[in-house]
Amino acid sequence: MSRPSLFDLENHADFVQRHIGPTAEQQQEMARVLGYDSLDALIDDTVPAAIRRQVPMDLPPPRTEQSVIDHLRSLARQNVVNKSYIGTGYHDTYTPPVIQRNVLENPGWYTAYTPYQPEISQGRLEALLSFQQMIMDLTGMDLANASMLDEGTAAAEAMTLLQRVNKKNRSRLFIVAEDCHPQTIAVVKTRAAVLDIEVLVGDPEQLLATNEAFGMLLQYPGTHGHLRDVSPLIEQAHEAKTLVTVAADIMALLLVKSPGDLGADVVVGNSQRFGVPMGFGGPHAAYFATREAYKRSTPGRIIGVSIDRRGNQALRMAMQTREQHIRREKATSNICTAQALLAIMATFYAMYHGPQGLRRIAERIHRLTAIFAHGMAALDMDPGNAQFFDTLTFDVGDEQQAIVDRALASGVNLRILENGRLGVALDETTCAQDVEALWRIFSGKDDVPAAAALDANIDGYPGIPEALQRETDYLQHPLFNDYHSETEMLRYMRYLEDKDIALNRAMIPLGSCTMKLNATTEMLPVTWPEFAGLHPFAPADQTRGYQAMLEELDHMLLEATGYDAISMQPNAGSQGEYAGLLAIMRYHQSRGDHQRKVCLIPSSAHGTNPASAALAGMKVVIVECDERGNVDMDDLKLKAERHTEDLAAIMVTYPSTHGVFEESIIELCEVVHQHGGQVYVDGANLNALVGIAAPGKFGADVSHLNLHKTFCIPHGGGGPGMGPIGVGAHLQPFLPTNPVSPVPGLDTANDVVSAAPYGSASILPISWAYIALMGGEGLVEATKVAILNANYIAHRLQDHYPILYTGTTGNVAHECIVDIRPLKEASGVTEEDIAKRLIDYGFHAPTMSFPVAGTLMVEPTESESLFELDRFCDALIAIRQEIDAVQAGRLDAADNPLANAPHTLADVAASDWDHPYSRELAAYPVESLRRYKYWAPVNRVDNVYGDRNLFCACPAIDAYRETAD
Repeated sequence: MSRPSLFDLENHADFVQRHIGPTAEQQQEMARVLGYDSLDALIDDTVPAAIRRQVPMDLPPPRTEQSVIDHLRSLARQNVVNKSYIGTGYHDTYTPPVIQRNVLENPGWYTAYTPYQPEISQGRLEALLSFQQMIMDLTGMDLANASMLDEGTAAAEAMTLLQRVNKKNRSRLFIVAEDCHPQTIAVVKTRAAVLDIEVLVGDPEQLLATNEAFGMLLQYPGTHGHLRDVSPLIEQAHEAKTLVTVAADIMALLLVKSPGDLGADVVVGNSQRFGVPMGFGGPHAAYFATREAYKRSTPGRIIGVSIDRRGNQALRMAMQTREQHIRREKATSNICTAQALLAIMATFYAMYHGPQGLRRIAERIHRLTAIFAHGMAALDMDPGNAQFFDTLTFDVGDEQQAIVDRALASGVNLRILENGRLGVALDETTCAQDVEALWRIFSGKDDVPAAAALDANIDGYPGIPEALQRETDYLQHPLFNDYHSETEMLRYMRYLEDKDIALNRAMIPLGSCTMKLNATTEMLPVTWPEFAGLHPFAPADQTRGYQAMLEELDHMLLEATGYDAISMQPNAGSQGEYAGLLAIMRYHQSRGDHQRKVCLIPSSAHGTNPASAALAGMKVVIVECDERGNVDMDDLKLKAERHTEDLAAIMVTYPSTHGVFEESIIELCEVVHQHGGQVYVDGANLNALVGIAAPGKFGADVSHLNLHKTFCIPHGGGGPGMGPIGVGAHLQPFLPTNPVSPVPGLDTANDVVSAAPYGSASILPISWAYIALMGGEGLVEATKVAILNANYIAHRLQDHYPILYTGTTGNVAHECIVDIRPLKEASGVTEEDIAKRLIDYGFHAPTMSFPVAGTLMVEPTESESLFELDRFCDALIAIRQEIDAVQAGRLDAADNPLANAPHTLADVAASDWDHPYSRELAAYPVESLRRYKYWAPVNRVDNVYGDRNLFCACPAIDAYRETAD
């Protein structure tokens, strides 16, 4: 017998076996249960032969976890983390270790899904409600949402909100102050261009005096540091029937008057300074606050206070959160996500420091800035702004390059501006020694005064005019005052975490939203300083590690999708859709086809598709589906022919939103191309294609890639996410760029869809690591097992529930739709009853009533073990038996475990039990729950009550006590 080699002993496929749930033997047995000799036979019978890849992906074999970590370390070392004074909306900060370890690095927080099922999301809902309270307090506004993607996006959303709500001024002109951050101006201009809104950038007073505008955007303080009282300008604007958005620095708001006090109608900004690393641009939680009167027009997610079945306080997402699913092409925003994990971090940062601690941080930043200004004046370098919070701009003329060279030699990045100017923005990490180093850099002299010596000359807030100094209190709610010791903070975060179901507790079988393993190895680089500590506008020679990683990830994703080019800028799936459609529009315009604005969208499409098309300036035309759930090709041909002169694109999800590999996809692409349109394949279901079929090869022109799904970036309770787009070579010239840090190879006049050039760059190493760990072979196996697991579930459930749609061979793709409608009609039990009863069994519910009302869409992913798949199926089968008991009269039609689900510990432990079924059936419907039981913290939440009584601030602490009582 030959001895194994060293290479044989080092199993490079170990990680593949850890990522994929069922073992090879179990996969074989599952295939046999489905009637196939092998997994490959199932795939051959499920995936249309016409779309199958002929050439495998050009990707290396799987790497070991240690080799992946070592390689990423080598890339990280190529980054240079200088002391950053660039500012421009991004600042260095200290992440309290208790928050870094117990939230950012904790799967109980980062693997949780969007809180669509509020009963199992009360912990993160409470944290997000506190975020809203924090933003309302600091901005002085009536209402805040639960965060936005970035400050630029928030400003663009504010512009469209002001246009909708301004009934007194129907102008299509929007004024933008020239001292707004340049990336914000660029995002606003992009959004405005396709919506036929004219943007004028300049001196807002002059522009307001000579133009009629529906809205205006101001920066507070300005991008170059100037702090001015904008209340007279806002008053002047209101007299002219112009509404005003103020983009405000959250740290400055601790010391300066709130925009609400100054008269603002909308306030936007970024919470990054509250303990969230710069991360080369993200992810960060932007904020959006406005007036009570505009609550029904506010974009994104709003967390509201409602009551549960027993009348106790319970939290939920308000109705308008998913308004793009309801209104579709009439939606006012395509934003359906947030930056939940980062909003939660910023909130805990505020709780940890409390109002006094936060104010001390802001006072220290301002005082150091004043000391710096004082010392610069002594060096005959007066700043261009005498009023400031933390940012100063100097006109240094011909000395600019010499100063920059000295700064770089000292490990310092300054903001380089036109006309011989330099900007310096201080932050909470700046110390007295840093200020002295800056004096040496600017003066070129070693002999500079001690910062401490100048401190005695500083009195009060020298950069903040008395009229702008903040007097109102903030963050007075006990939640921001009770957790300043690490022990209390630690316990509070654990208390919230325990309320929720995340992937570290149980399977999250949501169809359309792949919740698979976010491996610890993949997550490690996120907090490495070399990735986390870079400013998004750092000089290119300091970001070589990022650039190398991005280049490698580009190649990986191009191999997986079959496209020719990638843009990493879109920082959410919705942004990816938007960017892809803009590329299509710009392509048509470059050919003189300005009339091509019609977008065909199947009736089954995800709600963001028509919403994104509307935001991209397209006219949506719906294509019907046939009785099998597929795109009706006759209807498609009819509408493509009808719009042959003005057809821009079709948006289609593949495999379909109904969980089927449609046989007609190649013909669909050909029909659209014959009529001059482009094909957008929504990448939401790409996890059923990777390595087996490639949209860029079977006819698609563009796709967004849900890195937070297929490529393992975690959902983080509803964010972060990344939605880069892959495009054919003909669309590559129209990919988005950035005005401050242009993307190489692109026209600097291209669109800008996100504030940072590479979106939320610090989470991209997660996807790089996943692909490297799996290798080409592992990715193919993952796709096959995702299809296997879905078909196994469909097979186990088909004798108990109808499976709504299947392909021509009777198989599903990576998800299946369970039809509850016949059961509902026969028994009165609803899909919501089943979803809530699953909580009693310890599971997150599948996607409810999408894409078909009255159904549950189940997607198991490849990461779930056979044990967990069976446990889930056993739960649904047991629930079906409960439904049968209701139907047969063995359980009361109105008072039964399904109608009353979920049951809380308080229910079961109460002295009185007045239900006709046992406590045991309520709490322990299957024996396995006795080993480990999740208890929902609240009963079923009353959604209607929450919408009718929209309340989105933290309730008084007495309300919590009353609930407990």
